[in-house]
Amino acid sequence: MENPSLNTNSTFSSNCNNPVKNEVGERSTILRSRRHMKSIPSIEEVDCKYKSIILTFEKTQGWLLTSSLRNYKGFWLPEGLLPGIMVMEETFQSRPGDVIVAITEQSYATQDEQYLVTLPSPRILGTHLPYSILPKSITTSGCPIIYICREPKDVIVSLWHMITRNEGFNKSFPFTKAFELFCDGEMPFGPVWDHVSEYYMNSLHPGAKILFLKYEEMMKDPVNGVMKIANFIGCPFSEEEIKNGVVEEIVELCSFNKLKDLDVNKNGGIGNVQNDYLFRKAVVGDWQNHMTPEMAMKLDNITKEKLHNSGFTY
Repeated sequence: MENPSLNTNSTFSSNCNNPVKNEVGERSTILRSRRHMKSIPSIEEVDCKYKSIILTFEKTQGWLLTSSLRNYKGFWLPEGLLPGIMVMEETFQSRPGDVIVAITEQSYATQDEQYLVTLPSPRILGTHLPYSILPKSITTSGCPIIYICREPKDVIVSLWHMITRNEGFNKSFPFTKAFELFCDGEMPFGPVWDHVSEYYMNSLHPGAKILFLKYEEMMKDPVNGVMKIANFIGCPFSEEEIKNGVVEEIVELCSFNKLKDLDVNKNGGIGNVQNDYLFRKAVVGDWQNHMTPEMAMKLDNITKEKLHNSGFTY
């Protein structure tokens, strides 16, 4: 029988749908899989060796009726995902060809480790885990980590819209309440500024294999962003490819509108959650339609204070 602790809740998933070729020319299928949020178990439903430990962690009500948050190593994590997170910390083994994509935006992407082991290399693995909770095999192996941060005011708005479309959303939970919790750092995988500063500070270390990107800059100049990523992972474009517009073609192929219009994203889904709930606007500055000037100033001041020691600014 499979170990239930390995079968529950890893926060890693591979990140695209297209077959690629590895170093020896073999085709590797890189998949994306998300656990339906409604299927994330409560800690009382989880039977594993970590349960008694997790029950001692500080607890707060999550943004969903079906999911509380537990404070683990200074970060608020969905308690139903914690067993898998702790398993991955101890047992996950990275490979030389792995590429890790880490983001602050929440989507509860999950995959169990037993499945990841079966994936052929190269693997593109996505996570929302803070740097300090990544498995040691990732942080010490030198596999490239691509981190994408986003302006906190847009982070909360995007997260809010995603959460409100979930069946477990508390209808009496207004945006103003979510805003206050966000300012207190009580959000899934938050506080957001600690999440950002960990990756940023580690990206400054000599020899660090972390590419730190800003969502806003990627949106402004996606061609430059794609070229940065290609160079970083050791797959730079040739002069001929650049001249022939290959980079622009990739940007168009992976654009928000292109992906949103795919049939699988318009009509597909997992469980009761349709894929289209992951697609909304993909714009910069939508927070202006949701916050008062006073709210925006408050969050800006908190963000500035929290990130002061890191030297990072948005």
